[in-house]
Amino acid sequence: MSWQQRIEQAVTERRDAQAFRQRQPLEQGAGRWLLHAGRRYRNFSSNDYLGLSQHPQVIRAWQDGAERYGVGSGGSGHVTGYHLAHERLEEQLADWLGYDRALLFISGFAANQAVIAALAGREDRIVADRLSHASLLEAASQSPAQLRRFQHNDSHHLASLLAASVSGQQLVVTEGVFSMDGDSAPLAKIAAAARTADAWLMVDDAHGIGTTGERGRGSCHQQGVHPELLIVTFGKAFGLSGAAVLCSHAVADYFVQFARHLIYSTAMPPAQAQALQMALAVIQSDDGQQRRETLAQHVADFRLGARGLAYTLTDSASAIQPLIVGDNGQTLRLAERLRERGCWVTAIRPPTVPAGTARLRLALTAAHDAQDIMHLLEVLHGERG
Repeated sequence: MSWQQRIEQAVTERRDAQAFRQRQPLEQGAGRWLLHAGRRYRNFSSNDYLGLSQHPQVIRAWQDGAERYGVGSGGSGHVTGYHLAHERLEEQLADWLGYDRALLFISGFAANQAVIAALAGREDRIVADRLSHASLLEAASQSPAQLRRFQHNDSHHLASLLAASVSGQQLVVTEGVFSMDGDSAPLAKIAAAARTADAWLMVDDAHGIGTTGERGRGSCHQQGVHPELLIVTFGKAFGLSGAAVLCSHAVADYFVQFARHLIYSTAMPPAQAQALQMALAVIQSDDGQQRRETLAQHVADFRLGARGLAYTLTDSASAIQPLIVGDNGQTLRLAERLRERGCWVTAIRPPTVPAGTARLRLALTAAHDAQDIMHLLEVLHGERG
């Protein structure tokens, strides 16, 4: 089979399964409202959980940074791309989260890939939650290490896998809040299992940082856990993009030498790092606390109002509120009907989620108001599948 035939067959199979992914060019789409093809929708697909992408102080910080540094970093951080703005942000993150060091990466995907690629050797074993993010599972499967997956949030199954003999080291991998189900990992139990096996723990807290824990310090702080490796990303509650790895001095020095994603990628613009400093200041402030309280109220109101829906609502206390529909076609049709009523939602289908669990991934934010939540519920209750 030729390259062209292989490509055409794969695309055809994806279309036939009603799992074909399409991008939508938006005129505006990060905040409470989304503008597409001249029509305005209430936006229930954004990861901007605290509404900081539209925060005037964060926007001004980026503008000030661009005026000072320009709009790009100029190179890899190992050449000329590492600026004072990056260093200050790393120091602030490390101090806030209680680590020796923080290292900035261009994305959460890159950070996860870099950590696992740099650490995992042929004699090692990675034990990951089976619902971990694609960036984690892909990096683990492509590494020379042995990969074992434990049942979702099942610390007993994790412990049994860790108890098996291994000649190298073991790395336990999980998320703080899971991106597709919205549920939280039992991090204290997972950390205890890792400790018993003398394994390191790596937690990707992309969806927990900023929204959970004291002053938004995230899932690990909330559960009293201090993993050896903590990944925080800036594309969710921070309202921007990028990521950081929190770790010890020795581990940070190691990654600076051997993490290829860090060495060979152009660094994030220093103006962005300056905007992230402001976003962090807001998250830590009374304003940030009020936004978390507003978000929590929206989640509580939605879950109360969602009782009696024809679809299954996952057990999630986070901003992520997935409605499990099951069938791909039915999920697509429901998303389209919601858009006809002015609610922008995204249908998530396999292979992003397990077969038979196609869903609407509803995301609530502090930028919404009570009327938005009420309108969403009215539209959903008007649907009968």
